[in-house]
Amino acid sequence: MAAVNLRKPTGLKVRKLSIHVVTWNVASAAPPLDLNDLLQLNNQDLNMDMYVIGLQEMNSGIINRLSDAAFEDPWSSFFMDVLSPLNLIKGNKGGVNICLKVYGYYVSIINCHLPPHMSKNDQRLEHFDRILEMQNFEGHDIPNILDHDLILWFGDMNFRIEDFGLHFVRESIKNQCYIHLWEKDQLSIAKKHDPLLREFQEGPLLFPPTYKFDRNSNDYDTSEKRRKPAWTDRILWRLKRQSQAGPHIPRLPAPYFSLSLRSYVSHMVYSISDHKPVTGTFDLELKPLVSAPLITLMPESLWTMENNMVVSYSSAPDFPSSPWDWIGLYKVGMRHINDYVSYVWVGDNQISFSDNLNQVYMDISAIPKTADQCLLCYFSNNLHSVVGISKPFQIPPRFFLREDPLGEAQLQF
Repeated sequence: MAAVNLRKPTGLKVRKLSIHVVTWNVASAAPPLDLNDLLQLNNQDLNMDMYVIGLQEMNSGIINRLSDAAFEDPWSSFFMDVLSPLNLIKGNKGGVNICLKVYGYYVSIINCHLPPHMSKNDQRLEHFDRILEMQNFEGHDIPNILDHDLILWFGDMNFRIEDFGLHFVRESIKNQCYIHLWEKDQLSIAKKHDPLLREFQEGPLLFPPTYKFDRNSNDYDTSEKRRKPAWTDRILWRLKRQSQAGPHIPRLPAPYFSLSLRSYVSHMVYSISDHKPVTGTFDLELKPLVSAPLITLMPESLWTMENNMVVSYSSAPDFPSSPWDWIGLYKVGMRHINDYVSYVWVGDNQISFSDNLNQVYMDISAIPKTADQCLLCYFSNNLHSVVGISKPFQIPPRFFLREDPLGEAQLQF
């Protein structure tokens, strides 16, 4: 799930975007009552541009799966109840990878759940490689995932702490002495030997192991199994390797695309699961590769007549338009792309003033006259994505022509 802020403007100068990544194995539990700590909503210094939320073991029971076939899952619904008032909208996929194009750069987001148990380390590493090999976007003119500018990879990776016994591990945690545990962490060990895994970075593990806890407590496993604690829940990232500068290869201006980690923490306050959630907050700094969005919607030129609103927009010269593209009208605070209050197919009722400027008529007869702010989104059928979002606006008053008894036309509002 990715939620994107609609408030930040575009531009050609170097831009800094803040990204908040959440990974949490929720063990089939229902959402908690409060997400403020998890989403850092109480931090007045943070103004997130994007939330990336990956959950594991969500609604794994058969009853929940049948329910999800008819209704939106409660976790996605709950997160968007919190985030939509902040002008963020949801992108949700059933697979393990979401590919985004951010100012012309390719960003891949991978949420995974690798095999459990101490003895399955080789299988975890095999699955890691297999996931990368399978991420080919055939037919969409998208480069191989290893050629993407940024990969954010997170999830319940299930890597364990080798060699040390339960008592030593628990005493180290109690004394906040993690340095010896890092040396036996399976993921840290694998990064030293696996060339591809070594390219992924991770922040310092300065928080307690996030597995396994008794539910509704901060106590590590007291069941008969008494599982050894481990940092199973991780957030990694990989920046694309850049060509080295040489006599005929100019050095790129720095930083033109860089990612810095602001915080990497667990959240002990949440106890509904046997895992604690982990979050990473990043600053992504980049120089845009595109000068304008594919579609620019122009709410400042909106006007209404009777039951129709005229929407103006321009498109980039290389935009792959389709008669199945559509423009939706939304109230600010939308939760999903399907939450439109009205829409129009761009191939219908369209007037073209030039090759680059178009207008369409949208039926607004069913929209009540309220003071709610609205926005427009352009959905591309070929790209399967929203490619243009307007600034918030209010629908202008409708007017129509009425002929008075003297035969003179009068403008009515």
